Amino acid sequence: MEPITTFRGQSVAIPAANIDTDQIVPARFLKSSDKSTLGKALFADWRYNADGTPKPDFPLNKPGAKGATILVAGDNYGCGSSREHAPWAMAGFGLRAVISTSIADIHRNNLLKNGLLPILVDAATHKEALAAAEQNLEFGIDLLNQTVTLPSGKKAVFPIDAFAKRCLIQGVDELGYLRSHLPAIEAYEAARGKR
Repeated sequence: MEPITTFRGQSVAIPAANIDTDQIVPARFLKSSDKSTLGKALFADWRYNADGTPKPDFPLNKPGAKGATILVAGDNYGCGSSREHAPWAMAGFGLRAVISTSIADIHRNNLLKNGLLPILVDAATHKEALAAAEQNLEFGIDLLNQTVTLPSGKKAVFPIDAFAKRCLIQGVDELGYLRSHLPAIEAYEAARGKR
């Protein structure tokens, strides 16, 4: 995973509330575990016509969304099943952060475990963020200080679990974090074995 400390990123808005994980990545794509190709499956039923051609009016298909790394989504984003393919598809598309007023617990945890940053903001900040993201404007993310800076310059503080923050900053998942302590674990085990 790529470490996250601070970055600036272009935004895209999908303002619908209650977007579930089946809409983020439809079930027919669950047979694939190739994270590099799942970006094409992101919002597939909303992004593409039946013949596979892109729907030009869908936010991810508009020219301004090309290269977007920050999604501003409606309330209760990622509800539904615990589908890990959803954050895989988001990462495959190139997203690094999601801003919303609420993100379903399981999906939020899956985002964190896959190197994506869930950012929760209040309703007024969210309204301004959606308006800016509909124009694909650039946001600033500072994970170290847990702030998001909107294009207007307004800053908002967001919550994050301390351990998840550490993993994102180091660019590791939970197993990677544990493996980083392997020398100390082996030394402890060796010392115990000598008693």
